[in-house]
Amino acid sequence: MPKALPVIDVSAPICCAPLAAGPMSTDTAVELALRLKALADPIRIQMMSLLMADPTHEMTATDLASAVSVSGGTATHHLNQLRSAGLVASQRRGVNNLYRAEPANLEALRGVLDTCC
Repeated sequence: MPKALPVIDVSAPICCAPLAAGPMSTDTAVELALRLKALADPIRIQMMSLLMADPTHEMTATDLASAVSVSGGTATHHLNQLRSAGLVASQRRGVNNLYRAEPANLEALRGVLDTCC
């Protein structure tokens, strides 16, 4: 069985140099791996594309579930994974949680993967 990645708080903004800048510390590599792992699912990628189509737009888990053809519970699970990685944020309004992309964190993630320093 593969070794499980540790559970750490990855909700803080990404703040490390691009991969091409040189060796990365173990802690930074684990944080980056956990964020990338959160995106390593086709349903989550679809959800992110829906949320990022209009960064000011918020959607409920039910709306997202319907859009990607999964159950509400499955959508909530995926959204919790994305929220834990700091890639989406949620706000409670009445009986619903409204989800939105965190473009700054996604841009920082892109910056880490950029090949030029």
